[in-house]
Amino acid sequence: MSRETLFNMAMMAGLIAFPLWAWMVDEPFLITLATKAVILALAGVGLNLALGLGGLVSLGHAAFFGIGGYAMGILASHAQTYTPLMESPILIEGTKSMLVIWLTAVVASGLAALAIGALSLRTSGVYFIMITLAFGQMLFFFAISWPAYGGEDGLSIYVRNGFPGVNTLDPIQFYGLCFAILALVLLLCARLARAPFGLALNAARQVPERVETIGISPYKLRLVAFTLSGMITGLAGALFADLNRFVSPTMFSWQTSGEIMVFIIIGGVARLFGPVVGAVIFIALEHLLGGLSDYWHIYLGVLLLGIVLFARGGVIGSLVGKEVTHD
Repeated sequence: MSRETLFNMAMMAGLIAFPLWAWMVDEPFLITLATKAVILALAGVGLNLALGLGGLVSLGHAAFFGIGGYAMGILASHAQTYTPLMESPILIEGTKSMLVIWLTAVVASGLAALAIGALSLRTSGVYFIMITLAFGQMLFFFAISWPAYGGEDGLSIYVRNGFPGVNTLDPIQFYGLCFAILALVLLLCARLARAPFGLALNAARQVPERVETIGISPYKLRLVAFTLSGMITGLAGALFADLNRFVSPTMFSWQTSGEIMVFIIIGGVARLFGPVVGAVIFIALEHLLGGLSDYWHIYLGVLLLGIVLFARGGVIGSLVGKEVTHD
């Protein structure tokens, strides 16, 4: 068993132990903080699928994060006001069911990722970065100018949505639900990385010409990876909106895309648990340093600079070595 696998297991144990400890000492705020870290880690895992395996540096993943959030907000708002989304030609009503909301968020963000990826992946390098950023900003300004769902002020949901057999208003139960989803997505990504698709995608990232010579289209591989990445990030957006019971255009902002990428850089690009470590460190810094100064991002910038200059493999690479595993 590799050192990275042991580290990953220890990380999972910590994600279980910390909220349980917070629950036993009656600190619901810390449980909510851990829930936020887990959900943002899920968004990072989505981007890492495209960035780590496919080498796709996207600054527009907030588009899918926001689509997932607004899928939750729109469906839940219509359910709480008892007004249908559409009456003709068919009746479509809102819902407070998390399962239906998640499915809607995943499908909507997946279709958006497919459309955006089909256009963006015809470019590469800085052009790909800029076109994904442009799509994200387009959706950001669209959300601001959408008065039906709050416009610039956003949209509030009064009661958290429901999941069968779970009291989602109980912080520890909602955390358990989010943690289970993160664990399942990590397992999926680990399997994908070892599957023929993941190996071909990794090869297309390194030497696309050789992949083409054996009859595999790098464009199609990247498009599938980008679409899957968008679907995972959209699911995280729906969970994040449910956590806050609020959705706003800031979910589409380029700063959100940048933060998701920061998680990966801190933890380690292409490391399975890189986004998890990065999100935990980011939320911890936000909580601990945010109380000391409104400019706590300066300390985050120093940390990022140190990682880029002296720890190219991120925190995980510094602790376990250069070997990348997906166990």
